Amino acid sequence: MTTGHSSVTAFDPDSGEDQPRAALEALIARIDGEISELQFPRFTKDDALNLGLLLVELGKSRKLPIAIDISRADQVLFHVALDGATPDNEHWVRAKQRTAARYEIPSLLVGLHARLRGGRIEDQGWFDESVYAAHGGCFPVYVTGAGAVATVTVSGLPQQEDHDLVVEALREILASMRLG
Repeated sequence: MTTGHSSVTAFDPDSGEDQPRAALEALIARIDGEISELQFPRFTKDDALNLGLLLVELGKSRKLPIAIDISRADQVLFHVALDGATPDNEHWVRAKQRTAARYEIPSLLVGLHARLRGGRIEDQGWFDESVYAAHGGCFPVYVTGAGAVATVTVSGLPQQEDHDLVVEALREILASMRLG
């Protein structure tokens, strides 16, 4: 029985196989919705600390091998590697962070937009994979009236899971701000 489930198969950004365009469009629409939803009234260094500590709590309780970073421009506000994270995760954190900061959209969305156009952004000669990564896991922190003011990045899981963990934490922090 499929009650409550979409008839569109979920798009897997890690798959190189052909996938339904409708699934790709649905994932892009979902992320666009997350951007609209996750608009903060402010984002202070204390907010960054609270967000980072929440991600640590989520990561430790789930035994996730992740690196976590929250940055504003060239300033690191929070950074930690949990058990199981590797030095490679540091490269991915920086590359995803640069991508989200440059385009002011989630790093996953950058890659998905290219897929929607029928290719991969990595296949473009101007896209330097030693500097950028169009893989999920970095989400800009948007402040109402100011736009993207910081980035929060997770690396260590499949890219969709990295992205979803960041979104989960952003939702929880935003909800606590609304209550406080």
